[in-house]
Amino acid sequence: MLPLATRIDALARMRPDAPAFLGDAGALDWRGYAERSERFAARLAALGLAPGERVAVMLPDGPGVHVAYVGCEKAGLIVMGIGPRAGREEIRHLLAKSGAVALVSRAAQRELDLRALFAELRDGGLPLREHIVVEAQLEASGADTLGAAALGSRRLGVEDLFLLNSTSGTTGLPKCVTHHQARWFHFHELAIESGELTPSDVFMSVLPAPFGFGLWTAHFTPAALGAPCVLLEKFMPEAALAAIERHRVTVLAAVSTQFIMLLNSPALDRTDLASLRVLYTGGEAVPYERALEWEQRTGSLVLQFYGSNETGALSRTTTRDSQEKRLTSAGRLIDSMRVRLFDAAGDDVSASGQGIPACRGPLACRGYYDDVAANQKLYTRDGWLLTGDIGRIDADGYLAIVGRTADFIIRGGKNISGPAVEDAVASHPAVALAAAVAWPDAVYGERVCVYAELRAGAALTLEQLTQHLAARGTTREWWPERLVVVDALPRASGGKVAKGELRADARRRAAEAH
Repeated sequence: MLPLATRIDALARMRPDAPAFLGDAGALDWRGYAERSERFAARLAALGLAPGERVAVMLPDGPGVHVAYVGCEKAGLIVMGIGPRAGREEIRHLLAKSGAVALVSRAAQRELDLRALFAELRDGGLPLREHIVVEAQLEASGADTLGAAALGSRRLGVEDLFLLNSTSGTTGLPKCVTHHQARWFHFHELAIESGELTPSDVFMSVLPAPFGFGLWTAHFTPAALGAPCVLLEKFMPEAALAAIERHRVTVLAAVSTQFIMLLNSPALDRTDLASLRVLYTGGEAVPYERALEWEQRTGSLVLQFYGSNETGALSRTTTRDSQEKRLTSAGRLIDSMRVRLFDAAGDDVSASGQGIPACRGPLACRGYYDDVAANQKLYTRDGWLLTGDIGRIDADGYLAIVGRTADFIIRGGKNISGPAVEDAVASHPAVALAAAVAWPDAVYGERVCVYAELRAGAALTLEQLTQHLAARGTTREWWPERLVVVDALPRASGGKVAKGELRADARRRAAEAH
C-alpha cells in the first residue's frame, strides 16, 4: 500500500496529460497535479515548517485544495482541514486545538478577510507563523529550492497521521478527528466492490473536501483508480447537472439534500444523464420516496455507506443488492468492522438485535486529537468506537437506523451540535436560556430551530439574533433558521430542558406550516 502522493507521481509518469480534475475551476492533469504539489511542498519546507507540524488548509472546493493536501503530505506536514463555510469562532477553535503553525487560504473567503483574521489570531497568542495566500489552482511561485530528493525524506507514510478534520460533537465546539491514509485505502477497496468502480469511471463529488465523504470520493478513490473527478467550487443544482452532462459523469457523490435539490430542479428533465450509473449518498437518513424517484428518473442506482468521520463505515449497499435493501436499509454490515450493538450503559446487547452500533476495524479513526475527555466518550470501556445512532440488525446482517442518541441536527448531511448552537445563541443579551432542536424540512432533512426563554422585559427577532451571531463570527451553519420565543422552556424531572417535548412541538409546527 503506497502513499497517495506516490500514486499521483506514478500517474504523472504513466498518463501525464490525462485529467485528474475537471470543473468550473478548469482542468488539471496528473502531471500538473504532481508538479504543483511538489512545488508547494518545497515552498512549505523553505518557510522552515518542520515535519509533523500542523498546517491549516481552508480553501474552496476545487483542484487547489487537493494540491495543498498532497503538498503537505510530501513535505511531511499534517493538514488541519477547515471547511470553506467555517466562521471566525470555528476557525479560531480549530487553529488553537490543532496547534497549527501556518494557514493556507485565499486572501478572503466569503465575507471573511482572512489576512486580517490571521494577524488577529497570531497576535492573540496562537502559534501561527506563516500565512500562505494562494490562488484557486494553487500555482506556487518561486523555484523548487529543495528538490524532489530532499522532499522524499520528509514524506508521510500510509500509517502516519496526515490530516485532522472537524466533527460536530454533542457538546461545545468541534473536535478534531485523526486520519491516516491506510483507513481510506481500505475504504477505497470496499467502494470498488460496492459500485463496481473502474478506471473508466468519471467521478463528480459535490462534497466539502475536508470531511470523510469528500475525502474518499474526491481525494482518494479517483486517484487510486487513475480516474478524473469533477469538482465545483459551489454547489448549485443547474450547474451540477450541466457538469454531469458535459463531462459524462458516471459516479456522483452527494448528500441527500443535494440530490433532492437536483430532483427539484426544472433543469433535470432537460439534462442528458445517460452516462450516470451510480449515486453515492448519505450523511443522513436517505428518504425512500426521493431515492426511488431518483432511480426512476435518472436510471442510476442509489448506494450508500453508513458511518461517520470517526468510524469510516459500518455497513454499505452495493449494486448487487435488491432495490428494497438499497433504499430501505443502511446496507449489510462490513465484516472487517466487527460491528456490535451497545446500550446506553455501555453493555453489549448485540444478541437483542437493536442498540447503539459500535465498531473495531481498519476504517476507524484513531480517536480525537489531543482530547482525552472526548475520547473517553467516543469509546466503550473495552475500546469499541461508538456511533451516535440507534440501529437494528436483521437476520441477513442488514443495518437499519431507527433513532439517534446524540444531540445533533443533521442539516443537508452536516451534523450540527445542538449545544454549540445553544452556547452561541445564549451570548445574546436578551436570551436567558436556549434549546436547539431539529425543524423537519423536505429538502434539507432538518433545519436549526431554537426555542428561547428571554430575560425579563426583553424582546428578540430571528433577524436580530442572526445579526448578533454574524457580528461575533459564529459559523453560518449554526445560525437558527427558526426562532420560537416561549415564556419558559419545559423541564424534565431531573431539571434539564425537556428536548423531547420541544422536538414534538417543532414537528407539529412544521406540519402546520407545511
